[in-house]
Amino acid sequence: MFEDGDDRRYAVVVNDEEQYSIWPADRTPPDGWHPVGVTGVKEDCLTHIDEVWTDLRPRSLREQMNRARQQEDSR
Repeated sequence: MFEDGDDRRYAVVVNDEEQYSIWPADRTPPDGWHPVGVTGVKEDCLTHIDEVWTDLRPRSLREQMNRARQQEDSR
């Protein structure tokens, strides 16, 4: 539990590398970040991120590793 008394509303945002963060809900996210449709207090947003962001590797690294594994398997 977060006990910081932060009752502001946040939006869960994601970038093109499928990395997640939170951003104040009343502000436009920075370039390259897009809301995923989940808003709430910080604790709720961070809980959502913990549930959906299970592989912390950037998307490009996951794809590169998958290609390397497929090439290795085809040998």
